[in-house]
Amino acid sequence: MDLIDAIRAAGVVGSGGAGFPTHVKLDVAASCLIINAAECEPLLETDKYLCRTFPDRIVRTAVAVGHQLRAVRVVIALKASYRAEIAALRAAIDAQRAQVELFQLDSFYPAGDEQTLVRLVIGRSVPERGLPLAVGCVVDNVGTILSIADALEERPVTEKYLSVTGAVQTPCILHVPIGTSLRECIRAAIPASERYGVVLGGPMMGKPLLDTAAIDTAVVTKTTGNLLVLPEDHPLLIKSQLSMQAIRLQAKSACIQCRMCTDLCPRYLLGHQIRPHLVMRNLWREALISEEDEFLTAFGDAANCCDCGVCEMFACPMNLSPRKANQYMKQELARRGLQPLRRPEPSARACAADRQVPTGRLIARLGLSPYQRALLPQCRKLTPEEVFIPLRQHIGKPAVPIRSVGERLACGDLLAQAAPNALSANIHASMDGVVTEIRPDGIRLRRKETCTE
Repeated sequence: MDLIDAIRAAGVVGSGGAGFPTHVKLDVAASCLIINAAECEPLLETDKYLCRTFPDRIVRTAVAVGHQLRAVRVVIALKASYRAEIAALRAAIDAQRAQVELFQLDSFYPAGDEQTLVRLVIGRSVPERGLPLAVGCVVDNVGTILSIADALEERPVTEKYLSVTGAVQTPCILHVPIGTSLRECIRAAIPASERYGVVLGGPMMGKPLLDTAAIDTAVVTKTTGNLLVLPEDHPLLIKSQLSMQAIRLQAKSACIQCRMCTDLCPRYLLGHQIRPHLVMRNLWREALISEEDEFLTAFGDAANCCDCGVCEMFACPMNLSPRKANQYMKQELARRGLQPLRRPEPSARACAADRQVPTGRLIARLGLSPYQRALLPQCRKLTPEEVFIPLRQHIGKPAVPIRSVGERLACGDLLAQAAPNALSANIHASMDGVVTEIRPDGIRLRRKETCTE
């Protein structure tokens, strides 16, 4: 079985983003493979743990993927402050005599953004709303590389490493079956109080889960990398609940047009056409604009927003929400069927290196300094009594169930097949157990020994 077939069979998807099926992503030719181990967001620790723990497998698989792509460069990008991780990877590279580079980044946000990585590694900017492949690059997260390593050994994606940080007594790295309840993961880290919210991912781009029902029903998927537990009254959680109407009124009354949101925008620094301050300036008159050309002039830049949050979480002196305004306008552009023109060959602005957001300052600005720690303790493995495995853990169409209620399965058995003739990915049983429920959105398994006949 060749590499692409092995990846397809194992159901590997991008572990550090939206979950793009990896067998499609790697079935191309590219001059440069970049392994992203830079841990883009503050307080995330999973990629660091993986680099320290599995350096040999990471390097060996990086070489294999580079060969598949016919890449002339294979680069592992991580922050220069990751000294233990750099030492481990360098030892693995030397031992294998591998043609793999280590590219060391400053500690800034968003260092792990794939388009930022591409510019720093090869010196070119990815076109607006484009993919790194447009400039000859493929970027994969280090967690994805380890999933590929498993696939080459005929082991499907059934488990996930994730960090649990924030307002918990024992922040930790967890190794859990896919489908494990988030509530069980949080309990393992012992929340500091009974009343808390959760950010699924990092504090800048993660998804807030605020109510009890949302937290109770959420589970670990192939793309879960971090759980940030915060007190329910934390400013990050409160701000996430602002309505669009409130944001519109804030923009009308409080935006001072200082341009800080634009001047610090990572996409603007790459040379993309994006000016959040102009979106904020025009937001109040959205309903008054009927002409398509005028609407594009006022709001078309929003299409190039990458949702990184620098504008509203760090740059804005008035504590406004340019990112959410951009998100809303992207939806409106799509609803109206409007597509702004793309710049095919943007060039990074000369000031880009001087306007990077320092990670330490960002953590302080977000009110997260009390939760910053040097290293998390040793990894802990959880063995839940049941899991609920979603059928859509990737971009594209959900997988199609092939099992029935009452079937006994072993960990790794195929649970649902990739949708035929579509962008999709296989889903596998994440533990030995019995199928107890099949729903349109997922399948529930319970351990054999706890099932009653």
